[in-house]
Amino acid sequence: MKFNDVYDSFLKLSQLFNKEGYNIFLVGGTVRDYLLNIDIDDVDLCGDATIEEVEKLSLNLKTPFKKYGSIRIIFEGITFDYTTLRKEKSYLDYRHPSYIEFVKDIKIDFYRRDFTINGLYMDKDKKIYDFSSGREDIKYHLIRTIGNSKDRIKEDPLRILRAIRFSLIYDFDIEESLYFAILEYGYLLDNLNQDKVKEEIVKMINHGVTPIKIRTALKQYHININKNIIPEEVLTYGRRSD
Repeated sequence: MKFNDVYDSFLKLSQLFNKEGYNIFLVGGTVRDYLLNIDIDDVDLCGDATIEEVEKLSLNLKTPFKKYGSIRIIFEGITFDYTTLRKEKSYLDYRHPSYIEFVKDIKIDFYRRDFTINGLYMDKDKKIYDFSSGREDIKYHLIRTIGNSKDRIKEDPLRILRAIRFSLIYDFDIEESLYFAILEYGYLLDNLNQDKVKEEIVKMINHGVTPIKIRTALKQYHININKNIIPEEVLTYGRRSD
């Protein structure tokens, strides 16, 4: 999708929320891709309205992730993934926080996000809120965690593959402390739902990353993934030259 199409619909949606006393923001990959001047894949929203409050706005909604404080808004043919601003603590299962507190401040919400390039917020006036040099990291093609790299990887090891995916898709470098955290904690991927692991590999392929680049990156970071879940084209491509 073109950003201007997304923004036009977002502006109308924002006006609906504002009328009821709520604020919403474009966030994450949507703002990142806008700054990279590329098409938008997924449209992410966050705001201070709870899911129950959003449900009262007479919008076309899908609610498969309602219990996690997330909801899908179908508006003018665009799917907006909306999440209530939150504070999270203690990732006990390597994926989901054991504690969630809904908040009103985007800066508090920011600290739960993974990388600086994904921690950007845009309001209805196109003002971008950047709390940790995310725009600079985009400019210099750098993937850096928000906060301590080791802690963020241990919270959610899927961030290992997300970092690699962004690096391969956008041709970004992985910041040094994150690089070594990936090397140290790559084994934690074994603790995750393997469908989630496969999904990250498939996303790389769908974004045009070649199988040989994926295999090279996995080897570079000493990541051993169960061969039963790796797409066949990645598993077999270039095998004779290994």
